[in-house]
Amino acid sequence: MYCPARFAQTDPAALHALIAAHPLGMLVTSHDGLPDADHLPFELVTGQDTGAVHGILRAHVARGNPVWRRAGQRVLAVFGGPSGYVTPDRIEKAETGGKVVPTWVYDVVHVHGVLRTVDDAAWLRALVTRQTGRQEAMQPDPWSVDDAPPAYTAALLKAIVGIEIVVERIEGKWKREPEPRK
Repeated sequence: MYCPARFAQTDPAALHALIAAHPLGMLVTSHDGLPDADHLPFELVTGQDTGAVHGILRAHVARGNPVWRRAGQRVLAVFGGPSGYVTPDRIEKAETGGKVVPTWVYDVVHVHGVLRTVDDAAWLRALVTRQTGRQEAMQPDPWSVDDAPPAYTAALLKAIVGIEIVVERIEGKWKREPEPRK
C-alpha cells in the first residue's frame, strides 16, 4: 500500500479498533494466478495467549467456497473504516490562489499473513457464538446461537469451515481531511 509517512497509522490499538468497529474484511487470495477477493466478517484475537505478536484473524466460510482450500497461501485482508469525498470548496481557496483539488479521505488497515484452515465443530461453534454475540449485543432482544434448534445448528456447522490468519504484518493509513490554511 502506498502510504506517505504523514498518513501512516502505526498505533496497534488504533488498527485493532478499526477492525473491531468494521469487521467486514476483504480477503485477497490467489486463484489460477489471479487475485480473488472474498468479503468476510472477521474476529481479531490479540493477547499473549494467542502466541501471535500482532494477533490472529478468524472467520468462517461456506464449505462450498473454495477459498478455504487455499490454506498455506500468503494473503491480504483489507478493512475499511470511515471514508468520504472532500470538495475543494472546503479548503481555503483564497489563500491558495485557487490551487486546490478534490480528494478522498479514509481509514484503512491491511493485514498480511498465511491462510490456515480450521475444520473443527467446537472451534466453529465458539467462533460463530462470539461473532453473533458481538453483533447482537446492541439489539433490544439479542438473538443467540443457542436460540436455534441444536440439530439445525449442528447441520449448519458441518456446512462451514473456519479460517485463520496469523497476522505477520499490519499497516494502517489514515488519510484525513486537510487542515484549513491559516
